[in-house]
Amino acid sequence: MDQLERSLREAPIVEKDDGYQYFVHPVSDGVPKLDPGLLREIVIQIIRKAQLDEVDRIVTPAAMGIHISTAVSLMTDLPLTVIRKREYGLDGEVAIAQETGYSENEMYINDVRAGERVLVLDDVLSTGGTLASVLAALDEIGAEVIDTVAVIKKVGGENKVDDAGYHVKTLINVDVVDGEVIIIDPDGDD
Repeated sequence: MDQLERSLREAPIVEKDDGYQYFVHPVSDGVPKLDPGLLREIVIQIIRKAQLDEVDRIVTPAAMGIHISTAVSLMTDLPLTVIRKREYGLDGEVAIAQETGYSENEMYINDVRAGERVLVLDDVLSTGGTLASVLAALDEIGAEVIDTVAVIKKVGGENKVDDAGYHVKTLINVDVVDGEVIIIDPDGDD
């Protein structure tokens, strides 16, 4: 996990309107550039950490989970469904109210059916608003969430996923203290 840890330590920090300290990272923001070696390291760690043997498909929320999930899909031959911020009106479409630490949106799940076994992947678990909403919607659909993995977990604040009783595995846990990314657990949560 050397590249991921190093890239987080070097990540610039921006402060949102309400004082929320946000790290800018290629995994979560697409800037600075995402080095293929870093992406490869992340994908290998996800494949090692996730319970893949019983999974029918990968599910990821748009937008920044897409590149990670696509790479995992290519390496595992598991199909990928992206939860989009655009409504299509297709049969079976499920709307999700998403609330993060810095925004509120509607998202839409298409093409996930009751009984399907899914792996949910995301880039960052910060407040847990996105993943808690996604996991609750998948429960409502009747999909079986076999595993959930987020690359980076920002600790030290509200976590709606934990509050809702869901478990998310992470590759690395960090905090932002005085404008600096601090590595809390370089191996994340299992």
